[in-house]
Amino acid sequence: MNTSGDPGDRLRARIQGLRAKTTDNGCTEAEALLAAAKVAELLDRHDLSLSDIELRYAPCEQRAFETHRKKRIPLDHCVGAIAAFCDCRVWREKNRDGTARFVFFGLGADVEVAHYIAELIDATVRFELGRYKNSADYRQFRHRDRHLANASFALGMIASIADQLTVMKAEREVVSHGTGRDLVLLKTAVVDTELEKLGLSLRSVEGRGRMVSPAAYDSGGTVGAALSIDLPTK
Repeated sequence: MNTSGDPGDRLRARIQGLRAKTTDNGCTEAEALLAAAKVAELLDRHDLSLSDIELRYAPCEQRAFETHRKKRIPLDHCVGAIAAFCDCRVWREKNRDGTARFVFFGLGADVEVAHYIAELIDATVRFELGRYKNSADYRQFRHRDRHLANASFALGMIASIADQLTVMKAEREVVSHGTGRDLVLLKTAVVDTELEKLGLSLRSVEGRGRMVSPAAYDSGGTVGAALSIDLPTK
C-alpha cells in the first residue's frame, strides 16, 4: 500500500521550513522546544489522517544523524528521549572512519521528525554553550577547569531537554488516548516487527558516571528548568 502521499509530503515540507528558521540560524533552548512541540503537533495530525490499515502497512525507514565525532557527545544522553518522543527506535554505530552516528528507525514521518529534533537540539546546545562562555559565571572558572565546565553545562542542558521531551510525550499520549485510537501501540507493533527483520544485534549500554562541575551543570539545567512548554490540544 502506498503511504507516501500528500500528508507525508506536506509534513516533510513543513519540517524543512521549520529547519530553515531554527537550526540554520541558531536558537535558544526555549525556541528549540517550541519548534519540537510544533513539529510534534504536525506529526500527530499526520498520524490521525491515516487509517489503522495504512499505519499497519506503512514501510519503515532509517535516518542517520552524523556526529562527526569519535567520542561521545552530549546528544548521546538525549537520543533515547528523542526516539521515544517520535515513536521510533535508535541505535549508535560507528562509521569506517571511527566517527559515530545515531540511526533512527521507524515510520517515515517519525524518523524525519526525530532527525530534525536531534539536529535542532545539537545546534541549540552549541548555541547556548557559546552564550554561557560569555557569562560572568563562566569567567569565574580557572582556565584549566573550563573544559570540565563546558562539558558539565552541556550535560545539564541535555538532561533538562530530555526531561522536557518526556513530559511533552506524556501529554501527547493523553491527547491521543482521547481520540479513542492507541496510535502508539499500533506504531510500536509495526516498528518492532520490521526491526526484527533486520536481524540486528542491539544491546543497551548503561551510562557511565562522569565527573561534572555542579555549578556549570546546574547552570545548564536552569536554562531548561525555567521553561514551561504546553502542547496544542487540537
